[in-house]
Amino acid sequence: MSKSFVMKIGESLVAGGPPGTAAEPEVVIGELDGPFGTAFATLIGNQIKGHTKVLAIMNTDVMVKPATLMVSKVTVKDDKYTNILMGTVQGAIANGVLDSVKEGYIPKDRANDLGIIVSVWLNPLVAKDESLDHKILFDIHRKATTNAIKKAMTNEPSIDWLLENQDSIIHKYYQKELDK
Repeated sequence: MSKSFVMKIGESLVAGGPPGTAAEPEVVIGELDGPFGTAFATLIGNQIKGHTKVLAIMNTDVMVKPATLMVSKVTVKDDKYTNILMGTVQGAIANGVLDSVKEGYIPKDRANDLGIIVSVWLNPLVAKDESLDHKILFDIHRKATTNAIKKAMTNEPSIDWLLENQDSIIHKYYQKELDK
């Protein structure tokens, strides 16, 4: 990876837990002193009801580095969902960012120069699940965040891999329609 870049983009899907616990973050990583930084600041200053943007924190008053902004893909409508998103999932994302630094996907010496925007999908079913296992939800979102950052920083999948596999990859929801 070159030391300097404008933006890198990645995504990940981690499922396998109880219903509603899958994570599908999309990340944009960039240098805070360029166009990415402008987008980061604009997002944090442009709050929209139901789609509040918040910094990923380890705990109250402990922001993760690189600075990470969470943006919900789902309209937040109730307190229970908000508490799960801004608690369990927020902590998981923050830990996934730090895991990415530990693993070397994000250079430690760039932690103050880079920022991350994470578009978060949290299934609304979690707010109705009285027996929700927060540890499983945390672990899945942590892993998915780390995977998305890794893919962004290592440019995965490569264009060569995509071209070689284009005809064998069928989107799972399209496949469901084909199977009907």
